[in-house]
Amino acid sequence: MAEKIHPSHSSPPQKPTVEAPPPPSQPPTSSVPAVAPPPPKPSTYVIQIPKDQIYKYPSQENAQRYQKLSNPQPRRSCCRSCCIFTLCFLLLFIISAAISAGVLYLIFRPESPDYTVSGVAIKGMNLTSSKPISPEFDVSVRANNPNNKLGIYYLKWGKVEIYYSETPLSNGVLPVFDQKSNNVTVLHVILNETDLLLGNAVKSTLRSQQSQRKVPFVLKLKAPVKFKMGSVKSWEFIVKVKCDIVVDSLTEKSNIVSKECGYDVRLW
Repeated sequence: MAEKIHPSHSSPPQKPTVEAPPPPSQPPTSSVPAVAPPPPKPSTYVIQIPKDQIYKYPSQENAQRYQKLSNPQPRRSCCRSCCIFTLCFLLLFIISAAISAGVLYLIFRPESPDYTVSGVAIKGMNLTSSKPISPEFDVSVRANNPNNKLGIYYLKWGKVEIYYSETPLSNGVLPVFDQKSNNVTVLHVILNETDLLLGNAVKSTLRSQQSQRKVPFVLKLKAPVKFKMGSVKSWEFIVKVKCDIVVDSLTEKSNIVSKECGYDVRLW
C-alpha cells in the first residue's frame, strides 16, 4: 500500500536580516577643552490686560518735570512767602496812609492857594535898534493862602517866565519863604534876559500894539511847595500858574489893562 506523503508544515519564511553599519569611529580626543553651549533664550510670554487698565508711561523728560512740580524746592517756597508778606505789608501801609490822609483832610480842610499879577514894570525893550536887547521885567505876584490851619513853605527852584507869542523874553527865580495861614504875600520877582534877538516882524507887531496901548504877554510860574501843619510838613507839591496879561506900554510905568490867571496844584 502506498504511503501517503503529507506535506510538512513549513515555517513562515524569514525576512533577511540586514546588518547594521558599524558605528562611526570616534574622533580622537584632544587636549583642547570643550566650549560650553550658550544658555537657552528666555521664553516669551504674552500677557493680556484689559484696555481700560492700560496707562501711558510718561517719557523721561515729562517724568522729571512732574517730579520737580510735585516736589517744589524749599527756596522757591520761601521766596513766595516773602513776596506775599511784602505785598500784604504794602497793602496795609497804603490803607493806613489813605485813612490818615482822610482824617487829616477832615481836620484841616486844606484849600488851594491862588495867585494873580498885581504889577509889571518893563525896562530895556528897545524896538528901534537892530542889535540884541536885554529886557527886564519887574513883576509883582500876589500869593494868597486861604487856609485857616495850614501854612505854605516855598522851596528852592521856583521860577517865573515871561512869553510874547510863545517867544520867551525873560525869566527869574522865586524867593524861598514861609507863608503863614490866612496870609497874602506880594512877591517881587526880577526877570531878565541878555542878548535877546527879536525878528523884524516881532518888533513891528510890538510897536503896533504899543501904539494901541494893548501889548499881550503870558506869565508862567512854577513853584515847589510844602504845606505846614504846626511843625509837621507834608510831601512836596508843584504849583503851576499861568496868567494872560495885557499892558498899555513897554516902560517902567506900564499899567495892567487886563489879566486872567489860572493855577493848578499837583500832588506829585
